[in-house]
This record gives sequence, C-alpha cells and structure tokens, in this order.
Amino acid sequence: MSIVITGATGHLGRLVLEALLNRNVPAEEIVAVGRSTGKLAEFAARGVQVKAMDYDDAASVSEALKGAQKVLLISGSEVGKRVGQHRAVIEAAKAEGVELLAYTSIANAGTTGMKLAAEHQATEELLKESGVPFALLRNSWYLENYTAQIPTYLEYGVSGSAGEGRVSAATRADYAEAAAAVLVSEGQAGKVYELGGEAFSLSGLAAEVGAAAGKDVSYQDLPAEDFAKLLEGAGVPGPFAEILADSDLGIARGDLFVSGSDLATLLGRPATSMQQAVRESVDALEPTR
Repeated sequence: MSIVITGATGHLGRLVLEALLNRNVPAEEIVAVGRSTGKLAEFAARGVQVKAMDYDDAASVSEALKGAQKVLLISGSEVGKRVGQHRAVIEAAKAEGVELLAYTSIANAGTTGMKLAAEHQATEELLKESGVPFALLRNSWYLENYTAQIPTYLEYGVSGSAGEGRVSAATRADYAEAAAAVLVSEGQAGKVYELGGEAFSLSGLAAEVGAAAGKDVSYQDLPAEDFAKLLEGAGVPGPFAEILADSDLGIARGDLFVSGSDLATLLGRPATSMQQAVRESVDALEPTR
C-alpha cells in the first residue's frame, strides 16, 4: 500500500498525516509531498516518505505519484490556478493506475453558486471525465476561519454578510480524520461525502464568543460590498475580499449548510462543535487578555 498526500505541508495535510499514523498505517506506506520538503522533516524522521512536488511542474507531479495506490488531492491554495494544478495530479494518477483519488472539494458543490466553488466544480468534472476511481470529500467551512479571528471579534464584534444563514463548519482536524478514514477503507470509489458539523449562524457565533469571554459581542450584517471593503481595509487583498464576501452570501443562501451526518459517521463521533472550539480558543487567550 502507498498513500500519497498532496499539499502535505499545509495545515490540513499535516493533520491527515497524523491521522493516518494514529490509525497505525505504517509510516513507510505514507508519502507526504509538497513544495517545501524541509517543513516535513519531523514526518520524515518518523519514517514517512517525503517527496518534493510543485503543482505547476508536471514532471515533479508524476514522480511524486510513482507507485501510488491511493491519493488524497488536497485542493491547491492559489485561487485562479487550481484547475490546471489539479489536472496535473489527476493525469498523473490516471497514468499510475491508482485505486482511488480522494479530492477535498466544497460542500454542496453540485448546487452552490459561490464564486469560490467554481474551481472545485471544474475539478469534479475533470475527475468524472478522467476514468480515475475517485471519492469526493465536500468540506464545509473550517471552524478555524472563525476562531482565528476571536481577538478581533472581542474588540470590534463579528461582521459579515451571511444574514441568519447557517454554516456547518468543523475543525481541520475533524476533516483530516474523515479523509484518513476514507483512505484506509475499501469500496470508496464513487462515494460523495457532504461533510460538516453542527450548523450555526454568525449571530450565534457572536453570542457564543461573548458568553465565553464574559462580554457583549454582537453581529453586524453588512451589504456584501461593504463587507468586502471592511476586509480589504483589514489587509485582505481586494479580489479575495470579494470572494469572502460572496461566500457569506452563499452562507445566507444555505450553500455551506450540510444536513446529513457523513462527517460524524466517518469520525465515529460527533464533530467538534462551534461552542467547544470557541471556548477553547477564548481560554487560550486568557493569559494575554
């Protein structure tokens, strides 16, 4: 068995490596690939195979996937370039005759109108046309998208354009554990998993942050254009600020709401709740607050 994890130097990729090791997958059967292999030194020291791979270098992609039986294609981080990068991995996987390619897509990819979903949708089409056996891991938002901003929330409140729409966010660790469960299981080709935790609104998030910190924290709902300008003023590049604001409109429509229990089923337990993640994050701030 050889399981290749692309994007292994990123937050999600590293957590998938840990999840596979925790499931007692032999380290020598795991291949961690990424641009900066030095970031994977700790895994190499534990026996994991480490290979350099650049999504934009087809030869390095082919080399990284040599001998692969299963591949986790973690979507690239460069919005606007991802379809071509993902195509290189899919073509290399096909040439290698892999048993399964699992792809980290986005929740409700079949119906969502979010701008951020376009490259995921295009990648899903590439997979369907490729003939490669594949599974789709359609992840909703990361809870870390919110918990990382708790200091800002405590100072300025929560802002967005999501109205009272609910988002089924979960932690990166939960999504990583679910991916590992799929990779070590048989009969996964053709499976589509809609993955998300217990849903909440941004007003509910604000209330929970306030309750955890013992202060009033409110949610301000803004027109998408105003929210994009707020994000840009905080240092988010303009084009990405527009994508994030559009994603909030998607939340308002229900695009990131997951009604099923696929994540809990793969985990064998409930996903980490927003309440737990917020309280742990606030507690971690206590020494500096």
